[in-house]
Amino acid sequence: MTRRRGAPPGRRGPRGRVLVAVALAGFVLVAAAVVWRRGEGIARARALRTLEARRAQLVAERAALESAVRQAASRGRIGGAVEHQLGMRVPSDTQVILLPRFRPAAGGPSSSTRSGALPSVPTS
Repeated sequence: MTRRRGAPPGRRGPRGRVLVAVALAGFVLVAAAVVWRRGEGIARARALRTLEARRAQLVAERAALESAVRQAASRGRIGGAVEHQLGMRVPSDTQVILLPRFRPAAGGPSSSTRSGALPSVPTS
């Protein structure tokens, strides 16, 4: 009997060319996945830089608005408008009466304050 050239009889399995082709296909798939992942990373980094720039712009705008509110709410600016438009003025020191702050007893509010009566304030 003559033997064929090639695989020995009874040997089953992929041949060398098939193994090389599978390995090459696997390498190409892994390389494609790496390239895709890097592209996604670059796109997300670009989006992140855009968002950080927008955030910095909004923080600066917020600081400017807070400064404008502080300036508009300053006593000098409001005082001038109140004096001219409403005819009000700042009282002198002799016209100002400082009232002490009422603090209820440790047991809670007294019965006189629960009934609606005002608490007594000592005069000095």
